[in-house]
Amino acid sequence: MTDTPARSELVERLGIQILEISAERAVATMPVAGNTQPYGLLHGGASAALAETLGSYAAAAHAGPGRTAVGIELNATHHRSARDGLVTGTATALHLGRTTASYEIVVEDSAARRLCTARLTCLLLAADGS
Repeated sequence: MTDTPARSELVERLGIQILEISAERAVATMPVAGNTQPYGLLHGGASAALAETLGSYAAAAHAGPGRTAVGIELNATHHRSARDGLVTGTATALHLGRTTASYEIVVEDSAARRLCTARLTCLLLAADGS
């Protein structure tokens, strides 16, 4: 695993564990427990947070030192609610340009059922914003 950016409070609070980070691919897990809502609004939001976290970390790895990922846009579709257990998210690069990066992200439960699919796109700027 490569070095990861500083963990945010949200990442800590959700219990996200980063397993792999590179510009081309990022993988992380997140525990879920006790969701009894029919659609799983709470954990649907958590799946989107996992998807955004993965895409952001991978984009930061692609941006490299002296640049930053900004202007993040996430389009997510929730397929089913997460129940008890561990969910895994995988972000795969779709486009890695000089000024933009985009990723496809899939969040699955332990039975490999898709919970959420997403596409994340962001701008890559110099650290001074140019």
